[in-house]
Parts: sequence; structure tokens; C-alpha cells
Amino acid sequence: MTDWPYPRWIAHRGAGKLAPENTLAAFRLGAQHGYRMFECDVKLSADGIPFLMHDATLERTTNGREMLGNAVSGVGGDHRWSALSLLDAGGWHSRTWAGEPLASLDNVARYCLQNGYFLNIEIKPTPGTEVQTGAAVANAAAALWKDAAVPPLLTSFQPEALEAARAAQPQLPRGLLLDSLWMGWLETALTLDCVALVCNQALWDASTVLQAKSAGFRALSYTVNDEWAAQRLWDLGTDGVITDRIDLFAPGS
Repeated sequence: MTDWPYPRWIAHRGAGKLAPENTLAAFRLGAQHGYRMFECDVKLSADGIPFLMHDATLERTTNGREMLGNAVSGVGGDHRWSALSLLDAGGWHSRTWAGEPLASLDNVARYCLQNGYFLNIEIKPTPGTEVQTGAAVANAAAALWKDAAVPPLLTSFQPEALEAARAAQPQLPRGLLLDSLWMGWLETALTLDCVALVCNQALWDASTVLQAKSAGFRALSYTVNDEWAAQRLWDLGTDGVITDRIDLFAPGS
């Protein structure tokens, strides 16, 4: 991408930690704080519906065990969307958000498109479904944003998922997520035709930023929650930060 269309500030999982992550309630709260771009995690239900959830299992952010029963799998991807859509994905956070449902990618796309917001979709496969999830999420994103001027940015820690997304919808922009600089990280991002590297903030220094920029990548960081850390990254010349602290950072800055 010769012109980078995305804002510098990206709200992590919708609203960081101020609302139940990966729900439309979190997106709305992030928007109230002035954010125009959101990061979210997307995986597949058993019947192939892309939906928002970070963990492989339901326990932390839903009442899945209570509703589906202890005798069934606690893995979100093992259940059909008709069952998942009935879960409470807000009560774990606080009583204010009790009853908030899981969000489908379709719901989130409509919200973002109607309001002119940008999206970073982290492809978050249930282990063992990297290829299936990468292709399905890319196909869904291409269909949902087919008339949009700016498509979502697809990212993943899993090269297999990004390769499947590339094969399915090569026109969609991709970014490789890195929590360490494993051998071949730069070459892998080049092979996948990525436009961005999204790194644990500690991985960026003058040398790694130079490597990324020289190879033509935009440099993004997660999860940046301190003013000194954000300033360090701007001073290095990076292009965007993903933050939980939507209450601390003014996204227009």
C-alpha cells in the first residue's frame, strides 16, 4: 500500500479493558472516546461463522460453561453460532454489561461501515484450523467490505492463516504479528506479501524499525498503555499503536 489509510491510534479489542472485549459494546465505548480504528480477534464457529473472541475456550469471557453445560466442550469453535450467539459475553466484566452477546464479524462490519470506522482483524484460529480460518475470514471480509474505500487490515501470529488469507483474497492487506523475532521473520512477511509488521512494542528499536521500513513495511505495536512507551515508538518513526488505554490517549494526537 503506497498510501497508508489507517489512523495511528487503534483501540485494542474495541475499548481495551473498559468494556467487555470484542463486543459491540466495546466498539461503541471506544468510539465515544474518539477512536476511529479498532482491533479485534476473529475465529470460526463449528458451522463456519466468523465471530469475535480472543481465547480458544469460552470460560474467561462468556458464561459458556453455565449455559452449554460442563459435559460439553469449552472450546468456542466446537459450537454452532446459534448456540454461541445466546451466550452472555458481558457479565464477566461487570454488571453494567451483563447480557451483552458475542459479536459476529457481520455485525461488526455493519457497525464500522455505517460509521466510517477502520478495522484490524486479527485472525485467531482455534488450534488446528489455521488454514480454514484464514481463508474463511478473508472471504467474509472481502464480501463485507466489497464496496468500501478502505478494507480491513488482516493480521495473525500464524503464517499459515495469513497464507490462506492471501490465497483466498490476495487484494486484502495483511500484517504479520510478532511476539519475538524468530528466525526468518522478515523473509516470512515478505513471502506473505504483508504490508505491515505488528510487533510486541519491546521489539522495536532503531535497528528493527530500519529493517522493517527498508523492506517496505509499516511498523505497528501492541499493546501500548503508557505515555512514555507511546512517545518512544513515535520517536522511532513507527506508524501505529494498539492500546487498552482509550481513556489516556487522545486518538487525534
